[in-house]
Formats: sequence, C-alpha cells, structure tokens
Amino acid sequence: MLQATVFQTLADPTRLRIVEALSDGEHAVGDLVRAVDIDQSGVSRHLRILGEAGFVSMRPDGARRLYSLRPEPFRAIDDWVAGYRNLWEARLDRFGEALKKRRSSQQPKGAK
Repeated sequence: MLQATVFQTLADPTRLRIVEALSDGEHAVGDLVRAVDIDQSGVSRHLRILGEAGFVSMRPDGARRLYSLRPEPFRAIDDWVAGYRNLWEARLDRFGEALKKRRSSQQPKGAK
C-alpha cells in the first residue's frame, strides 16, 4: 500500500511546483528559487523534505547542488492509481454491458 506520506509530501503547493519545475530535468537551487518564487532557504527546506520522501536526488557539481527527480516514487504512485483505474474500468465495462442488454431487451415504442 502506498504510504500517506507520499501524498502529504506532494500536497504542499510549493513542493508540487518544485516537482513540476524538475520535470524537465536537473536544476540548481537558484533555478528553483526563480521557478517557484520563494527564498533560497524555503526551497532548500522543501528539497530536503522531497529528498527524505525519495522524490529528488542531489548531485554535487563544484559549488552547486543539482537536483533531479527520482522515478521510483512516481512509479509507485502510477502502480497505485493503476489498481483503481482497473477497478473502475471493470465496473464501467460491466455497467456498459448491463445498459446494452437493457436497451436491447426493450421494445421500440409503439411496437406490439
């Protein structure tokens, strides 16, 4: 089962904006500061939380720290959603079949 902390981590609007900014590739903290429009200490705090939750990894590049998304938590979310997608698709398929049967068993109006 997917842990609630995964959703709690992404529920914060600033962390979600950081994740969205990182979706196009690796970024330095300064890039993220400009992208999410909060101060460097706030971005660093959110990056620490995202890192602890497994969403981001950091790579040193001289004096800079470059951050990127890790695929594993997103795969876990996708797997979790897929279970519900399959459940609802199966239910909707059964509903569609029942509706089709009902429509085919009804006679047109005026027919005797």
